[in-house]
Amino acid sequence: MGVINGGVSFWWQQIGIPEPRESLDGDLDCDVCIVGGGFSGLWTAYILAALDPGLDVVVLEAEFVGFGASGRNGGWLSAELSGSKERYGRTHGREGVTALVAAMERAVDEVVEVCRVEGVDADVVKHGVLYVARSPAQLVRMREGLADDARWGIGDDQVELTADEIGERLRVEGALGATFSPHCARVHPAKLVSGVAAAVERRGVRILERTRAQRIDPGVVTTDRGRVRAPRILRCLEGYTAGIRGQRRTWLPMNSAMIVSEPLPDAVWDEIGWAGAELLGDHANAYCYAQRTADGRIALGGRGVPYRFASRTDADGQTQDWTVASLTGILHDMFPATRRARIDHAWCGVLGVPRDWCASVGFDPATGLGWAGGYVGSGLTTTHVAGRTLADLATGRESALTALPWVNRAVRRWEPEPLRWLGVRAMYGLYREADRRESRGLERPSRLARLGNTLTGR
Repeated sequence: MGVINGGVSFWWQQIGIPEPRESLDGDLDCDVCIVGGGFSGLWTAYILAALDPGLDVVVLEAEFVGFGASGRNGGWLSAELSGSKERYGRTHGREGVTALVAAMERAVDEVVEVCRVEGVDADVVKHGVLYVARSPAQLVRMREGLADDARWGIGDDQVELTADEIGERLRVEGALGATFSPHCARVHPAKLVSGVAAAVERRGVRILERTRAQRIDPGVVTTDRGRVRAPRILRCLEGYTAGIRGQRRTWLPMNSAMIVSEPLPDAVWDEIGWAGAELLGDHANAYCYAQRTADGRIALGGRGVPYRFASRTDADGQTQDWTVASLTGILHDMFPATRRARIDHAWCGVLGVPRDWCASVGFDPATGLGWAGGYVGSGLTTTHVAGRTLADLATGRESALTALPWVNRAVRRWEPEPLRWLGVRAMYGLYREADRRESRGLERPSRLARLGNTLTGR
């Protein structure tokens, strides 16, 4: 049997595509309408229902809950910052950056606690995250990152590991060093989003699926099945934002792809030495991310075709054959013991990228319109912080969250086509060439990667 390609994701194939919920049937009035049934929308609804149980909250979803990135990601419940410390710091200084990082670190444990309280079995294990350096240039970049975090007063419990110390946790071919942070947990994305959706419904929130929003205006969402009128409308569409009229250039839908192996035999795991549930990444420019699943597979992701012309998105999670081959090559290169293992499934999804590559949460009391997203690939934990923040903003509550530096960020739109297509494709082409040069023995990080960042403002 060949590789299953698409079908949304392996995570959904493993537990089964959910039975469809009811759809919108004509016009509807409510207190708060949330557009998007991923984690951003669900966490916002979950918190709103807790803050004011009397609110009539409706969530609109074009497909089914968790169809997008929320059900396709790598399962990293990570405290990694979505965006640039420098850009957040320009408006809110060092204190704003440290407050945002602290909120992210707390959110990892908060999501774990929600799973406990709500009885969500999502294969959650908090064993931290390792980022390995596999070339001298990656080692330099790793240490530069540690030094930069120290200058900002963050990452105090992040440690540098030697090659021998890495081997005590797992054996990555060619690893020269690594960083380890305790602020990360492994999760099963589809199990988590299903459990949160069920918890939201238990709090009285209505979720309407197979209802595609086409336009968002103050006071009304126009869908393919009718209109929803609400004084507060919150856009939580992340990489699918471009599908709303007038939003095509707001956030760029960046593609990320994943593969998952068959369950590996004990002899392979003994050779790899990956006995825990640490998440694993690297310090390459076109980086990868991986987890050991609860049923003994390796799920590994990275960038395939990074962007489709005119902000198009994938067809049901299907990715390119060369992307599958590329990710399989990374898996075999990092873990030679997996070379005989079958690849069972491949898929892709989209994530939202603002023009300044920084996440944002906002609300305009004058129009009643709000938004959350732009997580640039670090969204699983960020959605929880964003949902809590957006709920506070939408209910007029002042809190430590509403003072964070990502609140109401004004960011210019992406360029029209073909400029954004050319820019993003060039950036990842430069990243790949930089990685090739670094893997051939370059002692310092390649300047090509810096050029790629400059080109797109990353």
